[in-house]
This record gives sequence, structure tokens and C-alpha cells, in this order.
Amino acid sequence: MAKGKDLLLSIINRNSFVRRAAKGSVRTLWRLRYMLVRSVTRTQENLLVFEVYQGRQYTCSPRAIYEEMQKKEAAEGFQFIWVFRNPENYRWLEKNPGTKVVKLGTGAYYRAFARAKYWVVNSRTRHCLVPGKGQCFLQTWHGTPLKRLGCDIEVEGNNVVSQKEMKADYRKEGKRVTYFLSPSSFYSDKISSAFGLSREEKRKKLIELGYPRNDALFGDIEEKQRKARTKLGLPKGKRVILYAPTFRDNQHRKNGCGFTLGFDLERFVQELGEEYVMLFRTHYFVTEQIDLKPFRENIFDVTDWDDINELYLASDVLVTDYSSVFFDYANLKRPVLFFMYDMEEYQSHIRDFYLDPKELPGPVVRTEEELYEALRRLPGQDVYDERYRRFHEKYNYLDGPDTSRKVADWMLNVRKREI
Repeated sequence: MAKGKDLLLSIINRNSFVRRAAKGSVRTLWRLRYMLVRSVTRTQENLLVFEVYQGRQYTCSPRAIYEEMQKKEAAEGFQFIWVFRNPENYRWLEKNPGTKVVKLGTGAYYRAFARAKYWVVNSRTRHCLVPGKGQCFLQTWHGTPLKRLGCDIEVEGNNVVSQKEMKADYRKEGKRVTYFLSPSSFYSDKISSAFGLSREEKRKKLIELGYPRNDALFGDIEEKQRKARTKLGLPKGKRVILYAPTFRDNQHRKNGCGFTLGFDLERFVQELGEEYVMLFRTHYFVTEQIDLKPFRENIFDVTDWDDINELYLASDVLVTDYSSVFFDYANLKRPVLFFMYDMEEYQSHIRDFYLDPKELPGPVVRTEEELYEALRRLPGQDVYDERYRRFHEKYNYLDGPDTSRKVADWMLNVRKREI
């Protein structure tokens, strides 16, 4: 039975016509289900629904907004619903005032979106969820993009969907979103282009207030770092690397993405194990398992750690490639290394970039040897130079310790305007 199912999935993945037909049938069922629920449901003015990475985690800007509203709006009678794939892992949230947890794809899930005045989402969500009159779909997204998105991708580097399919998907998404939250004018330009927004749509939909999820990166950073390292169980006396690469569109597998590491874990421990430990965090699309058990004293798997801010705070240096994480991390004024071992392939055949790599706030290294050498040079080095300052002032100038409150206040004032 399992072999038959695997064969069917293989045929669907290889044949674009069959794949589109299968996907279309599933989406039609979802849409009909949601339309039925929506037709008999009244919008609840004080209800918000939150979804992060299609229900995978409790993190990012939706979490920051929710936790800010717990300080005030929860006492004023507001209700909150969180969507998760594994809701049993998050039942503890229901101890918070006015909070319920529902499972992705269930009747309760569809009723939540049908009822809620506000949808706060940080990633793509089911196409059938189209807000009705008087509902507000706030798309926070999950970072300022370095790699091109949606309608801006000009290469056929995705082995699951064609460029044409992707652009159509992003345009539809742009139409159904009420507002996009933006941390900078650069972001507003790129995200509106990626989602195919017209000039008028960009003017109406882009809200430049900063990123709520970065509030935690301000304040008493040394104390926050100490607490984060204790919570993670990191050894004292060692510097901490956060390694957070993104996925590759051309490495999609049956149930997710594969991943090429680019360096040897055993050699990393041999070269830098006396001085460093590593927090290893792959993208949530990556399902290929990398065995870290032999290196557990030096390398900690934090892929499933919900709060990435704790990982930022715990670390001394970020190593990434084409992920957006470095934009947020720049708020800490700590060093960033870009390990781009496959830059030509990524730039020419997978995604390409919105920025010239020369504008990045840290050095680009291409080989394992260059990576280790760059890490050895860091201790005692003042990396917050003019290039870092220019970068921070261009991309993070709206971030601060109270962005979540600004966004919550703005969002609730939507009730006073026509949506």
C-alpha cells in the first residue's frame, strides 16, 4: 500500500499536468469547505487568528503582536486563536486570557478564519482563505528578502512549480491580502513587486511600521544573552555560532527539501571545537535529516526551536547564506558571515538576489577554508564599521523596542476605517 502511494506521488510530482490537476482538486475542496462555513458565520469584531509558517511554530511577528496584546487587549475582552499542525504541543497557550488553539485544516480552523476580524499571518496560507467584507488580512511575512520572491524570479530553478505557476500564485496572494506590514521602504518596493501589486495597491496595502518580531533584540542585551544561553543549555566559556541557511528550490523532494551542507561537521569540530559551539538551524522546508548526534557537545540542533530571537541573542556571530535572517540580526550589531559556496548557481539558476552581494554587511566566504579563517579572525575584532552602519540605517531604521505596540494600535484602528 505504501509503495503504491509513493508511486502515485512520484507520478504527480513528475507530471506537471497531473500535479496541477491534483493540486487544483484539493484547493477546490478547501475553497468549497471554507465558502460554506463563511456563508453561515458572522464576523466577530474582537477576534484575531494567528498563523505562522503554515502552523509549524509559535514565533515571528504574529507572536510578538499577540504577546503585546496580552498585556492590554486581553483584559478588554479580545479573543485570540492560534493555528498549529500539532496543537497538542501548544495547549499551554490556552492558559493565556481569551486564547484558543486549533488544528490546521479542521472545521475549527475554517471557522476561526471565517469568524475573525483580523488575520495575522507570516507566510503563504491556504488559497481558499479569502477575507470577506470587514475582515483584515495582515501579512507580516517573515523577513526582508535577499533572494528574489514570486513575480521577481526570472529563472526556472524550482523543481516543483514553474515560473508561470509561481507568479500566478503570488499575484493571487497579493490580491487577497488586505495589508502588508513593512520594516523599510526597500522592503515595500520588493514585496509589492514580488506579489505583483499595482502602484495603487502598493500605496494602499503597504504599512511601514517596522518588524514586531525584532522588539526582543533591544533593551538589556547582555542579560537576555545570558538567559538565552542558560535556556539552551550551552557550555560556558565558548563563543557561539548561529548557522541558519535557507533552502534550495532545486532540491525539493517528495515531502520537503534536501540540503547540501557545504562543509564537513567533523572538520568543523576539529578546527574550531575548542573555541566555538554551533547552533544549527535549517529552514523549515528542509526535511532531510543531518545526523548531529556524533557532535552533540559542539553542535546543537535548534531547527525546531520556536523563538529564533533567543538564538540570535545567544550567539556571538551569525553564519548564513541567502536567508533573510541577517537583516534582523543586524539590530544586534554583531558580525555576520555569508557562506555562499554555491553563489553562481543560486544567482543564475535558482533565485538571484535583490541586493548586490557587495552591499551585504559582512564578508562573503566561498570555501570551507575561508569560513574557518574568517571565524578565527573574529574574536576581538570591531566589525561594526561604516558598512554595517549604512546597512542598518537603510534596512532596519524602523525597528525598535515598541514596534509590536505600534502595529497593534494601528491594526485595531482599522475598525474605524472601511476595509
